[in-house]
This record gives sequence, C-alpha cells and structure tokens, in this order.
Amino acid sequence: MKIIVQKFGGTSVVTTETRAAVQKKIQQALKNGYMPVVVVSAMGRKGDPYATDTLIDTLKDVNLSVNVREMDAMMCCGELISACVMAATLQKAGINAVALTGGQAGIVTDSQFGAARIKNINTEGILRLLDSNIVPVVCGFQGITENNNKFTTLGRGGSDTTAAALGAALHAAFVEIYTDVDGIMTADPRIVKAPSIMDHISYAEICQMAYNGAKVIHPRAVEIAMSSNVPLIVKCTFTDAQGTLVTNERLVGGCGCDIAIHDTMASGIANLTGIAQFRVALNPQDMAAGRKLFEDLASAGISVGCLNLSEKEAMFAVFNPDVEHTCKVLEDTHFNYELNEGCGKVSVVGNAMRGVPGVMATFVTALASKNISILQTVDSDTTISAIIKEEYLADAVIALHKAFKL
Repeated sequence: MKIIVQKFGGTSVVTTETRAAVQKKIQQALKNGYMPVVVVSAMGRKGDPYATDTLIDTLKDVNLSVNVREMDAMMCCGELISACVMAATLQKAGINAVALTGGQAGIVTDSQFGAARIKNINTEGILRLLDSNIVPVVCGFQGITENNNKFTTLGRGGSDTTAAALGAALHAAFVEIYTDVDGIMTADPRIVKAPSIMDHISYAEICQMAYNGAKVIHPRAVEIAMSSNVPLIVKCTFTDAQGTLVTNERLVGGCGCDIAIHDTMASGIANLTGIAQFRVALNPQDMAAGRKLFEDLASAGISVGCLNLSEKEAMFAVFNPDVEHTCKVLEDTHFNYELNEGCGKVSVVGNAMRGVPGVMATFVTALASKNISILQTVDSDTTISAIIKEEYLADAVIALHKAFKL
C-alpha cells in the first residue's frame, strides 16, 4: 500500500467551492494508486466563524485569563468542525471517509498546552482504516496527553507538523502541503513583483527561510520530515502546478560533490519585521561578562537572535514584545546598552553560497546601492542576514532579489 499525507490549510476548506477543489486532489491521489491520509486546518481566517483566532476571541470575551487547558480544548474545535465537514464532503462524493481527532489518529503529546510536542504516534488505527479503503480525515494542530487524554495544541503551524509527523510515522511516500499559492517563492510576492516558483529546495534551506520570516511552511514540520527523509511537496489546492519539492540536497551530475541544483548562488530572500537591536557594552577585563549577560537574559525567559559577541560588545535582537522586559533585565544587572527599535531583518538563503568568494560583497553592494545602512550582519554557511531599519526592508528585499539573480 502506497500511503501519502495531504494537508489542506484553512483557505482550502473554508467554502463549498474550495472543498470541491480539495475533493479533486484526494480523488486524483486515489486514481494514482495512493491511499491518502488527509490533514485539515480550521476553516478560514480570523473573522470566519470557525477559524482558530475567532474561537480564541470567543473564549476571551468570557474570560481574558482563561485556563490554558480550556483554551486548547476550544482551539481544537476548529479542526474538528473542519474534519467533519470535509469527511462529509468526501462521503457525498462516494469516497469512504471518517473524521478523526488528533487523539483518535494516535497522536500523543506532552502536557505543554498551547505548544505541545509530539511524543509518539500509534498508527494502528489509521492503518486499519487504510486497509479497509477508508480515507482518514485528521484534525491538524492537535493531540492528546499521554496519561489523562487532555486535548493539546501544537502551536502555530501545527497542522504542518501533524502532516509531517504522520508522514514519518506511516513511512509515507511523500507529504503534500496544500496552500493558496503555486509553491515556494524566491521572495515575498507582496514585495517582489512576480518572484519565481522554486522547483526544488533542500530541507535545510527552507528551514532557514522559515526561521528568517518566510511564511511557507512551519520549520518544525520540515525538521520532522528531514529526520525521516520524507519528501515534502508544497503546492496549490486550486491549480495543477507541480509545486515545490523539498528533499535533501540533490547533487549535480552524480559527481558526489556538495553542489546545489540552483543556477544561482541563492535560493531565496526572506524578511522579518518587528524586531529591535541591542548593543551591550562589555568589560574586556571581565571574561565572564558575556556569559553572565546571556545567562541573565535566559533566566528571564528572553529569546535572543542575531548574536554577535566580542570582548567589548554584544549585539543581539529580540522581538518587539520582549523589548521592555529586556531593558529591565539589562538595567537591573547594570549593563550599559544602546537600543535600536523599529528594525527588520533581511536574509539571503542558499546552500550554493557555501564557500563561494564574493557572496558578502554582493550582499553589501546591493544594500549600499539603495543607501541602506547595515546595523549588523550575521552569517552561516547557508545564510547571510542583516539588521536594518524596517522602513527600508522592502527596498532591501527587491535589491537582493535582483543582485542574486533570482
């Protein structure tokens, strides 16, 4: 039996017309000889009756400090409604289907409400359904705790995580992530006119793009797929475009060299908004100053990124909601600092940049051509990022997209 997992987001299941498109994708999979396991998100987006954000607001209208257990139970309702409606749609079309909660699909998590981690998946129930030619329609984004069967949710992007985890547990041939675009783009289409659709990208590259702001697929889902080597295909519910294949890096000509398939050095440009940069003065005579700084921030529950550390200074970024808390920690611990608010981060991602001379020069020159000041850079083998003022972020994305010939 050839199993695939097909995940459909909220915009794919929100109306009768969009669900008809979903039905066609499932029917095509069956026609091609696959047994699909379908994963669905809650229907629509904020403001739609059964969207997750709408359900959250409904509960907070009653109690702003609602218990996390009840909040997770409430959020699970959106996917359950979606799964039942989608299963009914398939049944009407003559496809034997059954709706399953995350728990009924065998997904067991820890007890971290709102951001639970999957501990294991018991696939016996799903395999019995597939053996009986029944299509399981599984609620994404959720599971149950191990000992007391309480509803838990997996955090934002949780339906992607559900799909990837089921694909890994079921040894699926591949996982299809359906959305409302034709695949993964080289840049945000709201910024760059007509960006290219990638035919292929590696797990590592798409993880970096997601962590750096590209809203295409949740990085945790990619990490799960990568660990089990399950191919992902990101494609559109409403067209026949082939989409973007996400796998391990392919090699050129079977030569065994670590060379990406892209004709250009970079795969894509990602951008992130809503961050602030801190520059913290350190005492060069105090070798433990840097360690103490980051221990204090960690103890306060503050997550930092874009870290540069030297004898005299530490530079890092936090998201805007953490700015006030970070300032308080630094002041309480008697660190002198400079704060740059209203910042964004622009990143160039690509495995093919590894070890290539001149990549940083191309990056810096592109921003300089638009008179964009770089506050800080951070780089790795596959990513170059710069913190800049947020007002210049769109110009930076466009300039880098052009400079790296994407």
